Amino acid sequence: MKKYWAIFKLQLANGLAYPGEFIGRSLLILPFMWIFFQLWRVTFDASGGAEINGLTLRSTLWYLVIAEVIELSRPRVANTISEAVKDGSIAYILSKPYNFLWYHYSSSLADTIFRALLNLVLGGGVAWLLVGPPPSLWGLLAVLPLLMGAWALNYCIAALIGLLAFWVEDTSAFQWIYQKLAFILGGLLIPLDFYPAWLRTIADALPFSAVTYAPARLFVEPSLNGFLAALGQQALWLLVFAGGLGLLYRRSVTVLTVNGG
Repeated sequence: MKKYWAIFKLQLANGLAYPGEFIGRSLLILPFMWIFFQLWRVTFDASGGAEINGLTLRSTLWYLVIAEVIELSRPRVANTISEAVKDGSIAYILSKPYNFLWYHYSSSLADTIFRALLNLVLGGGVAWLLVGPPPSLWGLLAVLPLLMGAWALNYCIAALIGLLAFWVEDTSAFQWIYQKLAFILGGLLIPLDFYPAWLRTIADALPFSAVTYAPARLFVEPSLNGFLAALGQQALWLLVFAGGLGLLYRRSVTVLTVNGG
């Protein structure tokens, strides 16, 4: 694993050397949190109560901070693999003495951590100014392992989509579908607590909630049972998608046609 640790450190150093792109993208969370605050403040005022399905305005906004940190920090692996197939550089990457999937995971994780820290500081700062501190500071400690699991699961799904480029080259349609499913069924824009019971049941049974909803919900209401349940859910889906990713990769390299010969 030393080579992947070296890749991780090198990518992290690159990000620290050229922080402009990361900071620019992270600034997006500032208007997002302001808009979310305005929308949910009106929603809670219209409801006539301080709490909706177990969430207050403060906990809802902090939930959305973690959800946006996960979304805005997730690795863009599908784009990276698709572009490498299109321009033919995939042949150069595959010829290197490292595992293709572990290389992309190590590289993307460095970018993810750097972006996540920026997003958390900026988004958390806005939320703190608007609604006060998070409901429980212990939630941050509880959510850290789940954030790593969420990014690993997100990587597996994104890499699966990226490997489809070995067949179709352009994976933008598949990425769009995944993004919209994650938005709706992952609880990115609206916590699953506010969904109808039938839709909540469907969302809980799918992997999208393990990526976004489970870590964000645990952050605002930490508990040992909730932590273990979310960790088990992530572990189960990681086994499924990691296994599928390995099988698809072995199949993909046998059908790849490299542009330019």
